[in-house]
Amino acid sequence: MSTHSVEDIKKSSARLRGTLLESLANPITGALADDDQTLIKYHGSYQQDDRDIREERRQQKLEPAYSFMIRTRTPGGVVTPEQWLKLDRIATTYAERGLRITTRQAFQFHGVIKRELKATMAAINAALIDTLAACGDVNRNIAVAANPHESAAHAFVHAQAAALSNHLLPNTRAYYEIWLDEQRVAGSGDEEDRIYGDAYLPRKFKIGFAIPPYNDVDVFAQDLGFIAIIETDSSGARAVIGYNVSVGGGMGATHGDAETYPRLANVIGFITPDQLTAVAEAVVTTQRDWGNRLVRKRARLKYTIDDRGLDAFKREVEHRAGFALAPARAFGFVHNGDRFGWSQGEDSLWHLTLRIVAGRIWDRPSGSGDGVQHLTGLRTIAQLLDEAGGRAEFRMTPNQNLVIANVVESQRAGIDALVAQYALDGHRVASPVRLNAIACVALPTCGLAMAEAERYLPTFLDRFEALLDIHGLRDQPINLRLSGCPNGCSRPYLGEIALVGKAPGRYNLMLGADHRGERLNTLYRENIDEVAILAALDPLLAQYAAGRKRGEYFGDYLVRTGVVASKSLQLELVA
Repeated sequence: MSTHSVEDIKKSSARLRGTLLESLANPITGALADDDQTLIKYHGSYQQDDRDIREERRQQKLEPAYSFMIRTRTPGGVVTPEQWLKLDRIATTYAERGLRITTRQAFQFHGVIKRELKATMAAINAALIDTLAACGDVNRNIAVAANPHESAAHAFVHAQAAALSNHLLPNTRAYYEIWLDEQRVAGSGDEEDRIYGDAYLPRKFKIGFAIPPYNDVDVFAQDLGFIAIIETDSSGARAVIGYNVSVGGGMGATHGDAETYPRLANVIGFITPDQLTAVAEAVVTTQRDWGNRLVRKRARLKYTIDDRGLDAFKREVEHRAGFALAPARAFGFVHNGDRFGWSQGEDSLWHLTLRIVAGRIWDRPSGSGDGVQHLTGLRTIAQLLDEAGGRAEFRMTPNQNLVIANVVESQRAGIDALVAQYALDGHRVASPVRLNAIACVALPTCGLAMAEAERYLPTFLDRFEALLDIHGLRDQPINLRLSGCPNGCSRPYLGEIALVGKAPGRYNLMLGADHRGERLNTLYRENIDEVAILAALDPLLAQYAAGRKRGEYFGDYLVRTGVVASKSLQLELVA
């Protein structure tokens, strides 16, 4: 392992170049040099290995089965049918287990081996998509509400998010030199980065745009959030007049360490659309200069705000932006899930939201169970839409689902037929808990995973639904989230029920979040297995079935009856 700190590696990297070219060219190992394993994150990739066979290979005196995960930078998760087809081709040529939709509306490719890494990166860029800054201590992929109803508002917000994503890219040609063979010119490695400086940010940084009344991006889990405020003018047209700004959200924590914790963001004021870039840059640069670079586990913006104080942070942001934020406008969220099936936008175009369990889109091998061919099915739909032309697009949701958007009436029947043919219509029969469950990748590839998540989700859903059936609750919406570790990629601390991995087969059981993304859950039982989890939930579900108020959600019931304490977002605004 590297003896250099992450801060040292960043500063001495020649603007994210390091020795990546030499590492990629080394035929002796499937891994990169230690320091380059840090730097490749900024290029959108993580080095991993197959943990299922790690011990077997060790016994055979072989190095681990190294491969790479690659993550796209796709602000708001929007791609055209043509781009979908190209990404599908990349997945079937270079990757394992197809495409995966992340909770940040990006695609992930898994299982890419080192000698094919450059070709895969080049192919992604040929699809007019890149992976720069999809990982690392920089602004990551920007999440945007996948709202099919407010069509004009969604288009406006997505355009602002895409522009902000480009504005916050690191200033380096390293990506293009390493992956696309751009010739290195004078000054390469010494580029001035006005926003990130020499050492980039202390830790990763996440931005989300929400469009009320839906909080599908879980905006209060973001380091920086923009909540669109939409008003109707005298002519009846609805438009985005600005955004409420929230700061300081984050899901990551460390088991048993009270200095780390999930946190919901605070709303600090209102801005107009033309002020957005200045405010975002002010927040990012304040975190750059104020964030903790000595202790990485305390380096996220949420800790900066708690250590420095929210009032002081807001004043510094206003100073750097050059103006004061206005008082926040009224807004309200009704839920943080997706709406499935067909819906029609205000422009009369149609949108179909499909349930993608854990975001995994692949063709399961025959004999592996259901044998569904989701990758092939969506490829066929993309071909249909690509040949037809028009405005159709695919939108990944922050809840790992997929929207086939901007469909004209005449295309609906053909799409419905393909959805049924390829068993993509699970949303029509799935229970609410199955529709809304989220899981991170976890084992076998994530190096941080302590327990299963994505692979365990179907099994746990089956057993949890059986429990719901006993109590007559199968049709009750309950937000369930699984995470293989406490770092929170599946936003587990916003689940009414969450399992957070502690060890193989063992989880912390968290209870009590709401359906609006405005309340964190609370630890209820620590380090327990499936039998104990179901045993703990059984009496609570019985009490809920007998004692709930009309329309009351499970998490709200647990808080009202004192089973868990409330950890709600305080919406009092900073003056």
